[in-house]
Parts: sequence; structure tokens; C-alpha cells
Amino acid sequence: MKFPRRALLSAAAAVPALAAASACGLTAEDGSGDGPLTGLRIMVPNSPGGGYDTTARSIARIMEDEEIARAIEVFNLEGAGGTVGLQRMVGEEGNGDLAMQMGLGVVGASYTQNSEAKLTGTTPLAKLVEESGAIVVPVASPFQTIEDLVAAWSADLDNVTVGGGSSPGGPDHLLPMRLANAVGIDPVQVNFVSYDGGGELLPALLGEKVSFGASGVGEFIDQIEAGQLRVLATSGSERVDVVPDAPTFGESGIDLVFTNWRGWVAPPGIGDADVEKWTEALTTMHDSAAWQEELEKQGWTDAFMTGSDFGDFLSDQDHTVAATLEELGLA
Repeated sequence: MKFPRRALLSAAAAVPALAAASACGLTAEDGSGDGPLTGLRIMVPNSPGGGYDTTARSIARIMEDEEIARAIEVFNLEGAGGTVGLQRMVGEEGNGDLAMQMGLGVVGASYTQNSEAKLTGTTPLAKLVEESGAIVVPVASPFQTIEDLVAAWSADLDNVTVGGGSSPGGPDHLLPMRLANAVGIDPVQVNFVSYDGGGELLPALLGEKVSFGASGVGEFIDQIEAGQLRVLATSGSERVDVVPDAPTFGESGIDLVFTNWRGWVAPPGIGDADVEKWTEALTTMHDSAAWQEELEKQGWTDAFMTGSDFGDFLSDQDHTVAATLEELGLA
């Protein structure tokens, strides 16, 4: 579907807040406060198989393997670009046992979906990773290089479609809009098709329902390695180790650097002890060798920050994304 200058996606119906679970803190089963934490629940606000889902489940697995926590529940609550989950998170005020995997996509969706809930109304826990974006095509695509794609795209904006695993305002939307602007295409004229996460974008790419996809490199590692997808270019300042043959935009003569990021937030109104337990658990996970191996495997860049630093970062991102979407006529 095409998003004209003044079009806004319909706001999702607010999800009723569920009763807050106990916010007394995670403790060992014997109540001593030592040993693995119990009772952790992690919400993923889009579909299984996407970047948020992969990140949350990787962290949960490492926390369990490293005996930081035990029996972590990871669950998906899809809808409206992540704002259904965001509304639920804000409604869980005081629940110190719940956190949400989130990132740049939820920031943007909170505006394009006209969400009453904003990330600035949650409790920041940690920023975890940054990730270069990638422009990908199915292996049968006629586009062998980013130059091939740009030439065809410029000549036929209606029929060269781009799919992204986020709603307008998310990284998979902002990336092709920024790319269009960098190569002299009016972003408002781009034929962008929105999917709810990389898990939904993948079959559209493989089925050639869209001409190309814009998403994080780590979303499609298996399909890239299997030869089903081809990466035309990546959006970071340097090449990505997991796709070393793919040039950056800069190497291709395109003046653009763009990275996505992901982090965790908790509901508003949780106590200092709950903030501390989450921060310590995430810091211990981050410092593990297993997490460093996961970063390399997924092509993620370590971008760890906690506390007020992450809170300030969230506020800055909220302001920047809102301004960008206003320029595009989407907020």
C-alpha cells in the first residue's frame, strides 16, 4: 500500500490493561535473593521471527544458560506497529516483573498510529544493540547491484515496491525513505508496503510480492547464507562481517549512514529495587562471552547503556523521529 503525504494509519484500539503482577522483585526460589531470578516475563510487541523476537529470545536463552534467570517467559503481543504492546506496557504500572523488547520502530509507530501511549511514559532499562540496515532482493531478482535498483526505482516509482518489517515511522520505513531522498527520489512517492515484523516480510520477499526489502541484516541471515536472498548494500559506516561482500551505501556513492537500535523498557512506576534487578541482570548478560558470540553471529553492534543515559537517548529519539515524520506528512 502507498502512504500519501497526509495519510495516517488507523489507531489501534487500546488494549485493556491487565492486572499488574506482583512487583515485589525477582528472587531465588528459596527467597534468599541469591541464585537465578524467577518470574521474568518479556513482551515482544510484534510477530514471531522478526528482529525484536530474535533479540528477546536470544537474551532470554543466554540469561538462562548463564544462570542469571530461570524459566523466562517470552510472549508476542502483535498489532499496530508495536503500539498494542506499548499500550499494554504503560497499563501495567508498577509491575516490576515485566519488560518489553522495543526499539526505533516502536518510537515511530507511537506517532503514526496516533497512540496515546509513548515510550517516554515507560521506565527505561537498557539499550542493547545497534544494527545496520540492508537492502535485500530475492535471488531471482534482476537487480544485481544497488545501482541497478536505484536506476529502475527512479524510472518506475509505482511498480518498484519496497517492503519493510515495520509500520511507517519504524526503521524499515525510515531506511528506504532516507535512501530515496539520498538518491533524488521524493520519499512521499515511494510505494512502501508495511509488514508487522521481519517474520511477515520474509515470505513476501521470497514470493516476490515486493521488488526489494529494507530491514536489519540480522533478520535474514539464514536466507542470505542459503542463497535465497541477496544483499545489495548495507546502511552502516562499515561493512557487516556476516555479509562481507555487500558494500555500504557510502562505497556505492550514496551519502547515507543509517542504523537501527533495540532496547528494553519496563512499565511506569516500578520501584528502585526492580530497576536495579533488571539492570544488574542485563549487565551480567551483556558481560558474558555468550552475548559477545551472539552479537557476532547476528551482525549486531554492541551499544549497551542503562539508566539515565538510556532515558536521555529515548527522549532524543522521540523528538527526532517525531520531527522526521512531520516532514514526511505522517505525524
